[in-house]
Amino acid sequence: MKIPRSSVLGTVSVVVVLVVLVTSGCAAWRIKQTVELARQSEPFQASPTDASASLLVVGDSTAVGTGASSPLESVAGRIARDHPHLKIVNRAADGARYADIARQIEGAAGQHFDAIVVLGGGNDVIRLTPYAPLEENIARVAALARTQAALVVLMPSGNVGSAPFFFPPWSWLMTQRSRALHRMVREVAADNGALYVNLFKEKENDPFAQRPDELNAKDGLHPNDAGYRLWYAELDKQADLARRLASLKR
Repeated sequence: MKIPRSSVLGTVSVVVVLVVLVTSGCAAWRIKQTVELARQSEPFQASPTDASASLLVVGDSTAVGTGASSPLESVAGRIARDHPHLKIVNRAADGARYADIARQIEGAAGQHFDAIVVLGGGNDVIRLTPYAPLEENIARVAALARTQAALVVLMPSGNVGSAPFFFPPWSWLMTQRSRALHRMVREVAADNGALYVNLFKEKENDPFAQRPDELNAKDGLHPNDAGYRLWYAELDKQADLARRLASLKR
């Protein structure tokens, strides 16, 4: 049987469809929730009249802020709240993989930004992008970003296998692929002078697995407001973001 694939699904992959076929109706319900959250999501952008620096945000649904109650509760929205001097351009899209993220950056060609934040990788994990082209696409994203901004931050999604959306054995595969994703991004960041933010934790130590109702959106796949707050805190801490963005003021 051929299973149709809609662009609306975005983050929903062949693996997820198989999960629905072999597990409970709860998984099917969560797919519907993911689709609805994607329809409601809108990437946060800001254009203050007195902007003194600029930030480009690219990536997938986590860069859009899917699962948050409003764009202001997304990572980009939280950056704007703490740094009102920033002009924020957000080209992220639900369902984007690293190959798409490269095109997002290319779409901003000709513009210079003081900083670029890349949030993505979850779709490559879920949709089983082979490792060799995935690593090439990550390297391409980092190289393109470095041509347009002095400060580049790569923040891949956390342990996708910890998401309540997935059941064993799929959750085990998602954890394995998330671990590999982070290794690739860490190495690419080091090779390209970019900063790497580590959101990966093994399931027994992952707050998204230990406090699922508190940190996950209703689809069990995306962060909710509290989840994005936690991600932003890690971004701020690991990349020393507040100090770096404050130093960009002209």
